[in-house]
Amino acid sequence: MRTRTGAGQLRAARRALVALATLALTSGCAVHRLVADQLGDALAAGGDVYAADPDLELVGAASPFGLKLMESVLADTPRHEGLLLSLARGYTQYSYAFVEMPADALEARDVTAAYAERARARRLYLRARDYALRGLALGHPDLAARLAADPAGATATLARRDVPLMYWAAASWGAAIALGKDDAFLVAGLPEVRALAARALALDESFDAGTLHVLAISLTMSEARPEAERLAIARAHLARAVELSGGALAAPYVSYAEAVSVPTANRAEFDRLLGQALAIDPAAAPHARLANELFLRRARALKARAGELFTD
Repeated sequence: MRTRTGAGQLRAARRALVALATLALTSGCAVHRLVADQLGDALAAGGDVYAADPDLELVGAASPFGLKLMESVLADTPRHEGLLLSLARGYTQYSYAFVEMPADALEARDVTAAYAERARARRLYLRARDYALRGLALGHPDLAARLAADPAGATATLARRDVPLMYWAAASWGAAIALGKDDAFLVAGLPEVRALAARALALDESFDAGTLHVLAISLTMSEARPEAERLAIARAHLARAVELSGGALAAPYVSYAEAVSVPTANRAEFDRLLGQALAIDPAAAPHARLANELFLRRARALKARAGELFTD
């Protein structure tokens, strides 16, 4: 039986053959753009291969080449929305899984090196953000400038089809801010992050099995509200994220434990949530295998640091 990934590869191959056949009928720049567009389509459609892979190290080793290849193709077809989305997603995921998380583990041995890696992660997050904003600007010119002037007004013009780019713009930008709290200029972008996330959530709360609710947990805890109110809102986002994912994803539990349980010194809640995450079978959701493997690794790392995180 033909798998979803296999079918996608066959479609990409057919598109490539069509492009090559066209070489005899076209010339020069037109050929170059055509091939670049076809290759861009194939590369942008390849995300499922990574998402379903259970081997984090294999994906980590392959990602830099894939990202640079997409950037090379994008240089020839700069308005390719699929490539811009794939680059925003790819750089965000790579930075979190293979730069920021290893930096956390490195800190116990070499603080200077850990800070250098976090600075690199921040730069990669901002690169991801810029690709996402470029993608949004294709249908909404001058979006970045309008976001800075009036976040709520600028995002009000965005539509449901823009939600994937909105999510990755907000996620990458928010992650960069979390690693650059000493940078006043960077932190000043938080209203734009909140506006993008809120608008995306309002347009399609079920996007990617509730991942917008997971993002909302962290953003809620950074708001200037009374703690009791923030906790109530964050718990509602957790419950909805678990509901939308059918309890099959580790991310909601791990994200809440790290963003809420640790700052509020709730060790019992922290242990319970990580236990729920670690009980998840990553093979039960093949489409999210890589994400589950990643967050299970994060859960184990947090559990190992519990004594450090909760100094009674």
